[in-house]
Amino acid sequence: MSIAFLFPGQGAQTPGFLHHLLTAYPDVAGHLALSSRCLGLDVMSLDSEAALQSTIAVQVSTVVASTAMAGFCQARGIEPQAVAGLSVGAFAAAVVAGALAYEDMLPLVRLRASLMEQAYPRGYGLAAVVGLTRRQVSALVDAVSCDASPVYLANLNAPTQFVLAGANAALDEVLGLARKEGARKAERMAVSVPSHCPLLTSVGDALAEAIAAIAIKTPNIPYVSNRGGRLLRDAEAIRDDLARNVMYPVLWHDANTVLYETGTRLYLEMPPGHTLTGLITAAFDDIRALALQESRFDTVAVLAAREKAADYLG
Repeated sequence: MSIAFLFPGQGAQTPGFLHHLLTAYPDVAGHLALSSRCLGLDVMSLDSEAALQSTIAVQVSTVVASTAMAGFCQARGIEPQAVAGLSVGAFAAAVVAGALAYEDMLPLVRLRASLMEQAYPRGYGLAAVVGLTRRQVSALVDAVSCDASPVYLANLNAPTQFVLAGANAALDEVLGLARKEGARKAERMAVSVPSHCPLLTSVGDALAEAIAAIAIKTPNIPYVSNRGGRLLRDAEAIRDDLARNVMYPVLWHDANTVLYETGTRLYLEMPPGHTLTGLITAAFDDIRALALQESRFDTVAVLAAREKAADYLG
């Protein structure tokens, strides 16, 4: 295994990113038009600064952009040997893996985002803490969280990089304590829902009911789960991961470790953003990782061809 496609989650978006993608890669126009037909709306209206205040617009536009770029790569002979998506990026990964039809995925993502937004329209969100250990962060969470103002460890992105989910007051209190503990970064994220924690159990249950009626196939490409950070090759395991990852922590560092241990050495992060590239580069020093939003495609193609040749010869 040599090449993995990585799909970002909510938080990587910036105003205009779909328009920038179309300008840089005009060939994705067909994919964007298909997306608009599937959803019954113009997806190009979803990346304005005002639109991106909506969880629905953010999640839908993110998976549209990442699958558009993945299709562009595949049409030019760049094929992944594994896929992994962070949070809502898992739905894009499932499409590229061949487990989920694109036309089924987009309404599911819209439903997921709508349920999340309805469950917690205000007063909750996410925060990032960098520079402390898991034990330190967990202790701060345990000290602050209560029934009236809960906070949870939501993403384990790296050994010293975490995302917290919960009530605004609890998040602010933990962030203040983290700064006193010496965290390099402790700040709120531009996300208004408390993802990947028990607060979204009802969302996971509702999504599981919706996904039960949709065909999920055995993937053509190994898919790395959010919930367990393991390679999945079973359709029903992928169905469960997609439905319920919203209510469990994301074990992203575990997922990166599994990819590395199975031989992945070139990581291509689909747009928007470059967060996943930074995480994998920090974790392993003998890999190459590129965020396609910021990379020349001819460079990407050359590196992919080298990996393909090395894999064949090896």
